[in-house]
Amino acid sequence: MENEYKEELFTKRVRAGKRTYFFDVKATRSERDFYITITESKRVGDEEYEKHKIFLYKEDFEKFLGALEETVGFVQTELLEKPPVPLVVQEVS
Repeated sequence: MENEYKEELFTKRVRAGKRTYFFDVKATRSERDFYITITESKRVGDEEYEKHKIFLYKEDFEKFLGALEETVGFVQTELLEKPPVPLVVQEVS
């Protein structure tokens, strides 16, 4: 499938432990259009990598970004910022 796409216009690499994420902007063969690929590359051995890729087309950028921001916001405000739930200890008489 990637053979039908021609030119990489921009790339950003994010290293995160055994994983590396690549954000690439690529031009279509006609070079009149573009899209983003997000690739997760995970080391699974000494020299082996497992890759997962998402193709994101420009007509979906706004929806994708909105969903990503909402999801990250939920984690930050509802899961990370909440104080720990207090343990209730009952004394036995």
